[in-house]
Amino acid sequence: MTDETSDRPADEAAGTTRRRALMLGAVGASAVVSIRPALAQTQASVINCEIPVPDAGRAGSYIAADGSVVPAGTPGAFPPASLAFKGQDVKNALAGGQLPGTTYEQNQAYVKYIRRLQSGTSGFTCFASLQMPRG
Repeated sequence: MTDETSDRPADEAAGTTRRRALMLGAVGASAVVSIRPALAQTQASVINCEIPVPDAGRAGSYIAADGSVVPAGTPGAFPPASLAFKGQDVKNALAGGQLPGTTYEQNQAYVKYIRRLQSGTSGFTCFASLQMPRG
């Protein structure tokens, strides 16, 4: 019995197809093995990244209740955070939790500040990474 598309016997054509499928499967498996550690490393770096409030360029400034940066001593505004917040802390706060060492009102102002971060601002890359879905 021969394969209709060639002069080779059907068994030989089926064997070639199986070998090709096995080779493709092996390539796919090695890609998964090499990508997973990279994703795990990325996830760890996102959790450990830091977001200063406010960024270093505006250190000493206060954060208003609406998340804007205002001059130090502005009535109703909050002093800068003493330490940068870790990515995991920010992720929890964005999900409705509270940043460590903050009051409810201070937390709300700091979270609004973080949500307003723009490219080029210290902490933006960390914040953007927190927004990316993880597989």
